[in-house]
Order: sequence, then C-alpha cells, then structure tokens
Amino acid sequence: MLINMKNLLKVANENKFAVPAFNISDYSMLNGIFEACEEKQSPVIIAIHPDELKHVGTEMVLAIREKAHKANFPVCIHLDHGQTFEQTIQAIQAGFTSVMIDGSTLSFEENIAECKKVVEAAHAVGVSVEGELGTIGSTDSQAETQGNQIIYTNSEDAVKFVQETGIDTLAVAIGTSHGIYPKGMKPELKLDLLTEIKGKVSIPLVLHGGSNNQDHEIKESVTRGVSKINISSDIKAAYYEKMREVLADESLREPNVIQPICVAHMKKTAYHKIELFNAEGKAALYQS
Repeated sequence: MLINMKNLLKVANENKFAVPAFNISDYSMLNGIFEACEEKQSPVIIAIHPDELKHVGTEMVLAIREKAHKANFPVCIHLDHGQTFEQTIQAIQAGFTSVMIDGSTLSFEENIAECKKVVEAAHAVGVSVEGELGTIGSTDSQAETQGNQIIYTNSEDAVKFVQETGIDTLAVAIGTSHGIYPKGMKPELKLDLLTEIKGKVSIPLVLHGGSNNQDHEIKESVTRGVSKINISSDIKAAYYEKMREVLADESLREPNVIQPICVAHMKKTAYHKIELFNAEGKAALYQS
C-alpha cells in the first residue's frame, strides 16, 4: 500500500475527498497516526519537513516504508517544503515516494525552472512532485515556513506553472497560514479563488496551513476541489498538551507509560481531521 502522491491523489480528486498529510517528527506520533488511519480506513500522507527529517534521521524512512508495506490502507511518504534540489534528491534516495520543492519565494520564472529540474529527476524513478505558487503565511516561530505576507495564487499563472513544470500536484495560497492562529486572528480564505483555480487546473490541489482553521471553511475547500490538506501544528499541540498533563506526575519515567496516553489524545484530533476531509473509509477505493 506504499504509493506515490500522484496515484494517491488521483483517486481523491475523482471522488471529492482530501487525503490528510500529517507531519511526523516522533516515532510514537507515527504509530498513532497509522493506528488512526487503520481504524478509520483512511489513506494517509506521512509528511516530513527537512527540519523534522534532520531530527528523526533518514533511517526512520525505512521504518515507515516497512509499516506501509504491512498496512491495509494506502500510504505516501512525502518531503514537505523541500527548499533545494539537493534536499529533494536526498529524500528520494532515502525512500520518500513524493517530494515538494517549495520555490514560492523565488521569481515566477525561477520557481518554474527549479520545479522542472526536480520533476525530471523524480519522475525518472516514479516519485511524484508537489510545487507551490503564491506564498502561505506563518503565525509563529515554530511554523514550517516563515513569512507573514500572503501572496495569493493567480489562476492564470497556475495554468502556465502546471503546464511548464510537469508537477503532479499544486499547493495554492488562498489565505491560510502555517502554525496555530493567535487568539483573535481569523484567516480569511478566498474560496472563490480556489474555485477559479480548480476550474482551470486539472491536477490535484493542496491546502497548506490546514491546522487551526474553521471546520466549515476546510470542509468547503474539500467540496471545492482540494485533494490534500496539511496538518502539523494541530496534532503536535494535542500530543504535547496531554504530555504536559501526564508529566505532572513526577514519578513517571517510562516512555511506554507516558506516550500512549499522549498518542490517544492526539488520535482524537487525527480522527476529526479524517472525518472532516471526507477520507474515512476511502481506503477501499484503492483496493484492486
């Protein structure tokens, strides 16, 4: 059940649901996400940012591949926000089945050139590629990418970008931000812009900054054609919120006592996202 993102999102795009992309930087969290997806029979993207990969080590990718081969739901292993060609190549060599090259801060022409370069290398070995057009904001210093300014994706540029790069999926900027929104801050999603882009671009669309957004807007984005939604901050916040409570008992020291309680709490968030994205039960669509 280990597949690339092109094949994973083709089914989602055709059946109007979004695959959750959960960012993982801890083995217990990984186990919890696999458990949640098995229980909900949801396809999943295990996303790892370069900073997270540096933390867990590339050896962990081999373990994820092994778990995916044993799973009864489809799994894609995805490099999230790769910043350089070299990072994407290292990810491919490590065993990722999908990579993102984030050239959103480059000029339009430079972004196209960088994406084309990654596509040529990745497609040669069956690895899919995600690009990003426009910029997604960030709300805090721990967010995956930094930058407060949101530059919305232009639909006409998106058409040219997809045609010239050959990417398999496109991350669009419609008003979301990475991280947890501070109290009082509410994102203003341009859902009509999403509809406009979807009407002109045939490949699956991706929503970054999916944590901490209003459920009705996320649900509407799926209805309007988003096929992949990134979730990082929400599951990490849930995991460590519970860990802070558990560690109030200073007598505890064994990870196999402390972490399962935290994983169970995190899984509640994962369940909610899977249901919200209409991904529950969709693993059956991939079975031949």
